[in-house]
Amino acid sequence: MTTATQHLLDSFDLLSAPEKQAVTCEILRRMRDVDLPPLSDEELVLSAEALFLELDRREATDACDTARRREVRQP
Repeated sequence: MTTATQHLLDSFDLLSAPEKQAVTCEILRRMRDVDLPPLSDEELVLSAEALFLELDRREATDACDTARRREVRQP
């Protein structure tokens, strides 16, 4: 990954959720006609694994946050 690409991704991370959505839609619109080679099975597996690990992390964080809120509400 180039420095410019990493800078772009770092800047994207700083955007608000609505801005991220707008930028994502615009990038997808621009990429619509780009002819990309298909992903290999290994790339698909690695992407799926990263996605599921992130979802597991979010679920665990949400569960901890919910438990803390319940503890705070109890007298």
